[in-house]
Formats: sequence, structure tokens, C-alpha cells
Amino acid sequence: MRKAVLDMGTNTFHLMVVEWDEAGSWRPLHRNRVFVKLAEAGLHHIGDAAFERGLQAMHAFRADLDAWSLDPGEVTAFGTAALRSAANAPEFIQKVYDQTGMRAQVISGEEEARLIYLGVRQATPWPARARVLIMDIGGGSVEFILADRQEIFWKRSFNVGVAVLHRLFHRNDPISAVEIADIEHFLETELTPLWEVLHVQPATCLVGAAGAFDTIDLFAIDPATKPPLYGYLPAPAFDPVYQLFIQSTRTERLDMPLLAPERQEMIVAAVVLIRYVLQRAGIQEIYTSTYSMKEGMVADSQVGG
Repeated sequence: MRKAVLDMGTNTFHLMVVEWDEAGSWRPLHRNRVFVKLAEAGLHHIGDAAFERGLQAMHAFRADLDAWSLDPGEVTAFGTAALRSAANAPEFIQKVYDQTGMRAQVISGEEEARLIYLGVRQATPWPARARVLIMDIGGGSVEFILADRQEIFWKRSFNVGVAVLHRLFHRNDPISAVEIADIEHFLETELTPLWEVLHVQPATCLVGAAGAFDTIDLFAIDPATKPPLYGYLPAPAFDPVYQLFIQSTRTERLDMPLLAPERQEMIVAAVVLIRYVLQRAGIQEIYTSTYSMKEGMVADSQVGG
């Protein structure tokens, strides 16, 4: 059986086609992602250029579905932060359906967090009874999940994604110490519920889901020793990556062959966010997961039949 899932994120739309075997295991057949930057004008309105980029991405995905003989009406397509917040999101979703036949569903931040948990749990072998803090950094929102391998204890989505932080605070090149301090002050206030729950239920292990954490893999972990679906590093090993990016200019990042083009603009805000969470939460070790919401959508559909 084949199925397609589509994560319509704030910065990037991701399509994945998967196939199940008779034993119930699944494998990816095809992946495609398009950097759309829906929130370049802010989370509350999809600008004209971003609106068109989003539609063009969906047309490209429709061509992918046709190539795999999949009915666009059967694709599971979930919209996240930008499509939750933008006043013209319903218009965008309707045009996607009218033009491509794909019906997108906007999900809550808590549902997004649950799917992220289902995704990273498949990829990352943290100890069975260990409580971990899972973190998924999107363009519009960041999801935090406190969980072990059996259950979720707490989950929440916050509108502090990298597109938000970059637009509000990152103006100098390289980023200034004042801008970093402003981001950290903003995070201290906006993430108050996270600090409160970690005070009661601390977690010293962070599991980072895809996105910016894929970049950390590339810059901090030897690819010869890294397993295919996850990475591991002690928290202090993150600091050289942090220093590299906060000291870099946009031109210097353009010349970094390991840094994907869609990360060059917002990776600085991402590493400032990550470092603050590491320090504020007392994180001692980091797992990075190549799986996130898309793979959670697959797992969820499998369980649901």
C-alpha cells in the first residue's frame, strides 16, 4: 500500500510518498520539499509572493502524485503555524483544493506536537524510561514535548519560530550581542510555561526534530560514525556550532557548502534559540532525529488503519 503525507510548514512544504510491506513496515519512496516562506510578511497574513510560491509548490507536488499514481484527494496534508494564524489562510487552502485537488487540514499546535513525538520516537533510541524534552523548530512555531518512550507528559506549541525571531530581532550582520540578548529576553517571557513545567519535571536530554537539528548534525557529528536516522552529542559540543553561526555574515554562510540554501538566512536565530533552551533547561546531552511530523503522520495513519 502506498500513501502520501504533506507537511505544509511556515517555511517549507514537505511531501513524502511511502509504501508499506506485508509485515507492516514502511519505507519512503519519494521526498520533495519546497522552501515557500509563507510568513515573510508576518504570521498574520500570507503576502502575495508567498501565496504564489505556496501554490506553485502544491502544483509541483500534484505532479509528483501523478507520477506515483496517487489520488490527490487521498493525500494527508496538514498545515501548521502560518496556516493557523494567517487571516487569508482559508483562501489559500481553498485555492490549493480548486487548483490541485488536495484538501489541506489545519491542525492545532498540540496535535502537531503529538505527531512530532510519534515521528522522533521511531528514529531516536533514547533510553526507555528516560524523560526527554523534544523540540521541533519551525518557521512560525516551536513545539516542545516532555515525554518518555511510553507516553507524553506535557506538550505545547509556542509562536517563537525562526521566521518570527529573525524578522523581529536579526538586523545586523553578523548578529549583535544586543540582538541576541533581546531574543533571549523574549524567549524567557514567551516560554514561561515551559520553564515552569521543567522546574517540576526536569529533563536533561533534548531530542531535536529535523530542521535546524539536521544542520547541527552536519557541523558537529562525524558522518562516518553517525547512524542514518539520528545523531548524538553532549551538550557542550553544540557551542562551536553556535559560535560559528553567530559570528558569521550572510555572505560567509552562503559560502558554507554544508549549509542548505534555505537555512542560510534563519540558522542564526535557530542556534540562539537552541542555546538558550540548552542553558535554561540544564540540558546535558542531545539526540538529533531525522524524523519529525511527516513520519509521525505516517505512523499515525498506520495505527489508524
